[in-house]
Amino acid sequence: MQNVSNRPLIEVVATSLESCLAAAQGGAGRIELCAALSTAGITPTPALLRAVKAHVQIPVAVMIRPREGDFIYSPSDVGLMEAEIEMVREAGADAIVFGVLDNNDCIDQKTLKHLMNRAGDLPVVFHRAFDLTPDLSESLEILIDHGCVRVLTSGGAPNGNAGKAQLFALADQAQGRIEIMPGGGLREETFEEVWHPLITNYHLSGRAEVKSASHATLFEMNRMETDAQIIARVVDKVHRFFGIA
Repeated sequence: MQNVSNRPLIEVVATSLESCLAAAQGGAGRIELCAALSTAGITPTPALLRAVKAHVQIPVAVMIRPREGDFIYSPSDVGLMEAEIEMVREAGADAIVFGVLDNNDCIDQKTLKHLMNRAGDLPVVFHRAFDLTPDLSESLEILIDHGCVRVLTSGGAPNGNAGKAQLFALADQAQGRIEIMPGGGLREETFEEVWHPLITNYHLSGRAEVKSASHATLFEMNRMETDAQIIARVVDKVHRFFGIA
């Protein structure tokens, strides 16, 4: 059984050093670091991870995803994931995040076990590939049996708010054996909808548009970065929900 903390925590998914710094400044308790968030995330570079670890004191969980698209991986994909796990371990990752499915969109237990063995003592988080599986309750028990510490999920729905009933059911089923972490489109203004006494970890980007100083018009130069003030307001809401001064 996992020792799930009762301390509420906001995890911020980030793709840049700037966003990671803002997440920490806003009071986030953990970062999920990835690249290409618009494609649901791929493995970040070791240079970015090292920079984040040098400047941010909170834990950093790192996405392991070798390509865009589905989560049904070929042997060559798995070989790359093995190398990426070793790479991010050497660069200072505090946990790794991945999801692996078979041709029926069920959890690929053989590959899951193999990659967890390669992870060694690094905690393993299963990401929203979980939401594609046909039976979330059964999938949850599989993750618990294999020793995953956390699952990022929107309750099988397009976003966490739409899947809140299933999220609450998963939390009731887990009973602290694994951390249920709502994510997928969570927003500051609708955060209250997914609060639950058994759910203490919440996942969001908290991003806002950053205007470019460039005058060029050929490409879109504005970008989205985590906003420290958004994160601070969400952290405050969660603390008040759990009665923390």
